[in-house]
Amino acid sequence: MRNLRQAAILIGLLIGLTGCHYADLSGAGAAAPVDDVYVTSTEPDRLGIVQFDRGNYALAERYFRDAVERKQGDIDSWIGLAASYDRLKRFDLADRAYAQALALGGPNASVLNNQGYSLMLRGRFNEAAARFHRAAELDPTNQLIVNNLALLDAVRQKYRR
Repeated sequence: MRNLRQAAILIGLLIGLTGCHYADLSGAGAAAPVDDVYVTSTEPDRLGIVQFDRGNYALAERYFRDAVERKQGDIDSWIGLAASYDRLKRFDLADRAYAQALALGGPNASVLNNQGYSLMLRGRFNEAAARFHRAAELDPTNQLIVNNLALLDAVRQKYRR
């Protein structure tokens, strides 16, 4: 139990370098700084992104949920919803949102990477590794996936000690 707690602490410390990234599918490139973004109330997907970036995961979940209710085919919002649920430790709901994103867009690198991160947060390291490796096969130059693989190796090493 103590090793699992230490692994969770290590994951928390390294989250800044890695993690779930709901915006990978947008293709929009670098986003404007969060404080400089004007967001209208009719854009729940955009509000979700802003709140997620600010660390307000419960608000992000609310906005992403509204976005997918308005437009169920919005893969980015499903990924954002799942990532928000991960940060809220609502893994049961995250799994449902990831399943919906996979149903809409197939097994792409973003969804597989986020699923791997979610599984890693739960301590399901072998399943996480399988998702990360599959994501790396699809997008071998994606630095977020590379970082998540390194994080997983570090957590596994710490957990074994």
